[in-house]
Amino acid sequence: MTTNPLLDFSDLPRFAAIKPEHITPALDVLLANARAAIDKVIAAGGDDWDSVAEPLSDATEQISRAWGVVGHLNGVVGNTEGLRDAYNAEIPRISAFFTELGQNLDLFARFKAVAANPAFANASAARKKIIDNDLRDFRLSGAELPEADKQRFAELSSRLAELSNQFSQHVMDATDSFALYIDDVAELAGIPEDTLAMYAALAEADGQPGKYKLGLQFPLLFPVLQYADNRALREKLYEANAKRASEFGPAEQDNGPLIREKLKLAAEEAQLLGFANYAELSLYTKMAESPQQVIDFLRDLARRAKPYAEQDRAELEAFARDELGLDTLQAWDITYAAEKLRVARYAFSEHEVKQYFPEPKVLAGLFSVVHKLYGITVEQKDAETWHEDARYYQIFKDGALLGGFYLDLYARDGKRPGAWMDDVRGRRLKNGQVQTPVAYLVCNFTRPLGDKPAYFSHDEVTTLFHEFGHGLHHLLTRVDELGVSGISGVEWDAVELPSQFMENFCWEWDVLQGMTAHSESGEPLPRALYDKMLAAKNFQSGMQTVRQLEFSLFDMLLYTDAKPESVDWLALLETVRDEVAVNRPPAYNRFPNSFSHIFGGGYAAGYYSYKWAEVLSADAYAAFEEAGGANPEVGRQFWDEILAVGGSRPALESFRAFRGRDPQIDALLRHSGMSEVAGS
Repeated sequence: MTTNPLLDFSDLPRFAAIKPEHITPALDVLLANARAAIDKVIAAGGDDWDSVAEPLSDATEQISRAWGVVGHLNGVVGNTEGLRDAYNAEIPRISAFFTELGQNLDLFARFKAVAANPAFANASAARKKIIDNDLRDFRLSGAELPEADKQRFAELSSRLAELSNQFSQHVMDATDSFALYIDDVAELAGIPEDTLAMYAALAEADGQPGKYKLGLQFPLLFPVLQYADNRALREKLYEANAKRASEFGPAEQDNGPLIREKLKLAAEEAQLLGFANYAELSLYTKMAESPQQVIDFLRDLARRAKPYAEQDRAELEAFARDELGLDTLQAWDITYAAEKLRVARYAFSEHEVKQYFPEPKVLAGLFSVVHKLYGITVEQKDAETWHEDARYYQIFKDGALLGGFYLDLYARDGKRPGAWMDDVRGRRLKNGQVQTPVAYLVCNFTRPLGDKPAYFSHDEVTTLFHEFGHGLHHLLTRVDELGVSGISGVEWDAVELPSQFMENFCWEWDVLQGMTAHSESGEPLPRALYDKMLAAKNFQSGMQTVRQLEFSLFDMLLYTDAKPESVDWLALLETVRDEVAVNRPPAYNRFPNSFSHIFGGGYAAGYYSYKWAEVLSADAYAAFEEAGGANPEVGRQFWDEILAVGGSRPALESFRAFRGRDPQIDALLRHSGMSEVAGS
C-alpha cells in the first residue's frame, strides 16, 4: 500500500512523493475498504462501541486523512500541473460516499443499538457525545428521508461541495491573475522602502527588471491602500480588488452564478430535512439557538457600536478634508487617511512598529508565551513539506510529545488567500498507543527579502497568534476519542474562542519585550512606542466592529431569505449597510463574489461566530487580566477546561467550568473601548 504515498498512514504525509495521479487510485482503495468495513459492522449486528463505532472510525479516518492532504495541497500549491483537475474530479465521489454513509439505515440502526445498550450508560462522556453527534448527523444526512428524497439530498450535497470549491478557486485565480507593473518609482511615493524593494524583486523575478510589481495578494495590495500618496493608484487597485470574481472579469471566473445556485440548493437541502431555511439547519449544530437570536445579538451589538463608528467616520472625514485636501472620503481613501490620522494623533505609524517584529523573534516570543501559560516547549524538526516556505514543529510537555504542526507563513501565487488552521490528523488512543495530533497553520504574510528575515506588522503578529490558538485547541487535547478530540465536534460558533483569546497576548508589555528587535538597532520595542500603540488600540474600533457586523448580518439574512432563488444579494447588502454601516463602497463593489467564508468555506449562516466567540474569548481573557496577565495557574485552568476537553462536552459547559458562570459581554465592550454604552 505504501507505494502510493496517500495510503501510507504510518506517520506524517509524504508530501514530496505525492503526485496528482496518486489521488484516484488511493481513493479507490480507501472507499472500497470503508464500504467493506461498513458491511462488516452491519453484518455483525453488534450493539457496543468496539463492534460499531471503533471500526467505522478506523475506516473513515483514513479517507479523511488522505483527502485532507489532497485538499490542503489544493489550497497551498493548487495551480500545479494536474493537481486541481484531479482534486476537482474526486469531489463528487467523496461527497457521495459520506452522503451514502449518513443515509445508511442499517448502520443507523447499529448506532441506535449502541445508544440503547444499558451498558453504554457507563461509557465515558466523550463516547456518549460521539454517539449523540453521530445519531444527529445521520438525521442531518437524510437517513430518515423517503428514498426519492434521499437521492435528491445526495445530489444536492455533491453539487454544493463542487460549488464551494469552484468559488474559492475563482477567487484565487482572480487574485493571482492581476498584476500591475510600475516604471516610475515616483508613482509609488509614500510607500515604505522595504515594500518597494519587495515590489522590485517581484518584477525582476517576472523578467521586468527596473520595474515594480503590484498585485492583489494582501502583502502587495495593502501597502498601496495604506501608504500610497497616488490617489489614482489607490483607486485602481481598490477597484481591481473589489471586482474580483465578478461579471467585470472573465466569465469563467464570475462567482455570481455560483452564489445564485448555492443559495437555491442550500435552501432546498434544508427544506428536505424539515428546516424553514438553511440558517436553521446551520444553527442546529451550533451554540446559538435560532437565526432570530443571532440577528438580535448582532443588532444589539450594532446599536452599541454604531455611535462610535459614526464618530470615527466624522473624525476621519474632517481630518481628510482639513489635512489631506480630500473633500470627499472615498473607499480607496479610508485606509490611507486612517493611517495618516493615526500618525497625527498618536505619533507613530504601523510601518514604524513593523520594524520591531522580525519573524524569528516573533516565533520565539509566541513559543515563549505558550511555555509560560502551559509549560510546553516547541521545537523545529525535519520533515517533508509541500513548499520550501513550509516548516514542521513539535510540541512537548515535560519531554513527552503532545503533537506537531506545519507552518506556512508567506503569500505566493497558487495559494489560497487568508489565514487558516486545519488538521492533518487527530488525537486518538488505538491499540494502547496514543496517536498524537498534527495541524496545518497557514498565513499569507510578506516573505523575507534577500538575507533579511521577514518583518511582520502587528496585525500580522496578531493573525499568527490567532491561528496558533486554533492549533493549540487541536494539539493540547487530552481526549482519546477521535470524533471529539481537539477541534473535532466543537460547535462552530465556539471554535474561535481559543484563537481570539490568544490575540490578547500580543498587547501585553512583557510579551512584546520578548518578541521584538528593531531591524537596525536590534533594540526591543521601546515603552514609549508601546504606550502609543496601546493608546491607539481602539483607534476606529467602532468602524471595525460595524464592518464585521455588516458581514455577519448580511450572511444570516441571506441564508434566512424565504426566496433564495430570486434574492438580490447586492440590494440586501445595501439594506444591511443602511442599518449598521458608516462606510459605503462604490456601486461596482462586488464584495459577495469574493466572500469565501460563506460561499467557499464553512461559515455559511455562521459568520456571526467571530463576534459570538469574541464575547467568550474576551471574557475568558479577563480571567488572565484579573491575575495580572499570562498567569500559569489560570493557563492550567484554561487548558484543563477549554483546550483539553475538545468537543467532548458542550462549549457553554466548558466555558462555565473555566469561568464559573455564563459569558458576559462587558469584557468585549471594554476591550473595544465601548464599555460606557454597555447599559444603554
